[in-house]
Formats: sequence, C-alpha cells, structure tokens
Amino acid sequence: MTEELDLDRALGFTIPARHARGRVVRLGPVLDEILAAHAYPPPIEALLAEALTLTALIGSTLKDAGGQLTLQTQTENGVVKLLVCDYRGGELRGYIQYDEEALAAAPTSPTLFALFGTGYLAITFDQAATGERYQGIVPLDGTTLADAAQSYFVQSEQIPTLVRLGVARGEDGTHVSGGLFLQHLPEGEDGRERLHTRLDHPEWEHVALLGATMGADELADRALPLESLIWRLFNEEDEVRLLPGILLARGCRCSPDYIASVLAKFPPEDQRAMADKDGMIVVDCAFCARKFPVPVADHYVS
Repeated sequence: MTEELDLDRALGFTIPARHARGRVVRLGPVLDEILAAHAYPPPIEALLAEALTLTALIGSTLKDAGGQLTLQTQTENGVVKLLVCDYRGGELRGYIQYDEEALAAAPTSPTLFALFGTGYLAITFDQAATGERYQGIVPLDGTTLADAAQSYFVQSEQIPTLVRLGVARGEDGTHVSGGLFLQHLPEGEDGRERLHTRLDHPEWEHVALLGATMGADELADRALPLESLIWRLFNEEDEVRLLPGILLARGCRCSPDYIASVLAKFPPEDQRAMADKDGMIVVDCAFCARKFPVPVADHYVS
C-alpha cells in the first residue's frame, strides 16, 4: 500500500478469542486542510489534531451511516473556552475557541489541566435511523485527551477502553496524526455502539497491555500502514478479523444555499434587523473560518 493511500483512513478489527474490538486511524491532508483554516498557535493546533483523531476513532465505529458523533468540551477557567469536533459519514470538522492572553501565560507545553482548567468532556451519539440521541459527560481527568476519553467510556458506559493518540508535524509544515482505540466486548459479541460488561476479564488485560506498548511516534508514522500497526500488536493471536476500511474527508457542511435556507425561516423583520447597512447578513462559520454574506432581498418574500 502506498503512503498516500494510508492517510485519511480508519480501519477496524476484532479479536474474537479476546472478546475485543479495535480501530486505528491516520489523518494527513484532511488534518492539514482543517488546521489551515484557523492559523492556531502550536499548542492549540496539536490539541485540535488530537481531538479530530479521537473523533474519527469513535465516530467510525458507528453502524448507522447517517449517524453523527460529536465531541465537545465545557470549561470554566482554562485557556480553551470551547472545543467542538464531529464525525458524520466519514467526514470530520472541528474548531477551538481559546483565550490568547491565558495561552501566552501558560507553559510552552501546557498540560491538559492548564488548557482546560476545571472542565468536562461530552460525547454525543445521534442515530439517524432511529432519531435517538445519547450523551455522556465526564470530568476532563488525566494528563491527556486520550486519558479523558478512556475515563468517559469507563465512567459513562462501563466499557474497559484503551485510547492512544499521536501527532507529528513535519519540517515542511504538514501534519500527520494517528490513533488506536481498543474496547472489551461481552463474550460472543462483535460489538455495537454502546456496551456494558464486567470489568474482570483477564483476556482484556492482555489486550490492553499490548495496546499500551503502541507509541505516539508509530501512530503518526505516515510510512507505516495501518495493517502493520495491528500486526505489530496482535500477530501472536489466533485470529484477528479486519473490517472494511473507511476513507475520511473534511466535511464542513456550510454553503451559501444552506445558510440562505436557514435565514429564510426567520420573519422578514428579523432578517432586516440582522442585516448590515448594505443589506447583507454576514454569517460566520466557526468550523471553516469563512464568512458568508447573504443579501436580505434574496431570501425573503415581502
């Protein structure tokens, strides 16, 4: 497999004898495309890269093709005011709002606590097929975003979980990120979106110990195929089943037509109140950092 084909891809697998499932992800051009829209300073850039990778890891486990996974943080006294990423049908988007003065006063390599202070991690599953929504919220514990995600699954869903993330920035300024996501499953199940299981299975301890040996540099190594990552960890297992891969793309859903259709739902008087002196309503998209000017006269009938 060529280097290019193994970027912006998610690959799932199961280990039947160990009652475990996993997912590996590698982001490249998609990551650069999302980050390029914002010109974030390095610590914020790295944080968003990790968050997007985590979102791809969890989101790509959804069986509902039209479903959406949203990852969001809520903070009270940290550098980061808001972090939002979502995944839908292989498409990723995300952005961060942060306090520039607080970041300038923070260490060069700020910890999770320095970035978020007292904060919470919310993960929301929206199922398109059934219209159901499930959300879990846990404190942002640990030293990394991966630690916080592990706490989410243990506390909110009672699923033993291991998460590893890695981000690398090349000399040419391009980025590569990778992630590993492992979960324990009830005996005899291949897995579904949310599972509840006992915490005393020795086979899970074996899988978790192997997964913990995966380094951030390996995850973000663009020359290392995803299949090779799985092989390095689990080549001594009797059977590892690979699932179909998923190609990932940048997926901001804003467009002039969509925004005009949303504004058209407002009464004409409200639209006029939102317009500037030139009769334009300017809508900012936080995800892609673009402004969409929409003439009031174009989207309401007097």
